[in-house]
Amino acid sequence: MFSDVVGSKGRVYSFVPAEVAHFKNDPLGRMRALAKEPGRENVEAVSSELVAMPEAMQPADVLWLHLFYHDLHTELAQAKGATAVAFNRAVFDRLKSGGYYVIVDHAAAAGAGTTAAQSLHRIAPASVREEVEAVGFVLDGETAMLAKDTDPHSVKAFEPSIKGETDRFAFRFKKP
Repeated sequence: MFSDVVGSKGRVYSFVPAEVAHFKNDPLGRMRALAKEPGRENVEAVSSELVAMPEAMQPADVLWLHLFYHDLHTELAQAKGATAVAFNRAVFDRLKSGGYYVIVDHAAAAGAGTTAAQSLHRIAPASVREEVEAVGFVLDGETAMLAKDTDPHSVKAFEPSIKGETDRFAFRFKKP
């Protein structure tokens, strides 16, 4: 989708954190295969540890984080020193002025903060907003289009009973 949007003069970096590149669903391999499809010459699969992300990519107009922000609060991401604050600062530094940082993630129960990140793979939307705005981003838009009122928020996001049907939030932040 992004490849088509930016066209032949644009560039799409599909960043796969090294912390998850080894997962059995082979996210890095899938992104590399996508980049080799005809008409996708503007896509580059990039992988590095989260703390090295700024050096792995050129300055960008948009950075889209899909169902991963909560992982910034897990042992997996933090094992090599990555933190939400450091990652958000790196995104801020990599985005061009006026660039957008888009985050979609599984919602935790109101008031849960970041406590459900490790156990349920969820995060409270208010916590994400607070952390991202703290590094200088401005909330530019949000949508309830992905909200699911039937989600109890107490089930792990990957459990078969809820997988693909979690309550999700979507924020668009702008770099001033």
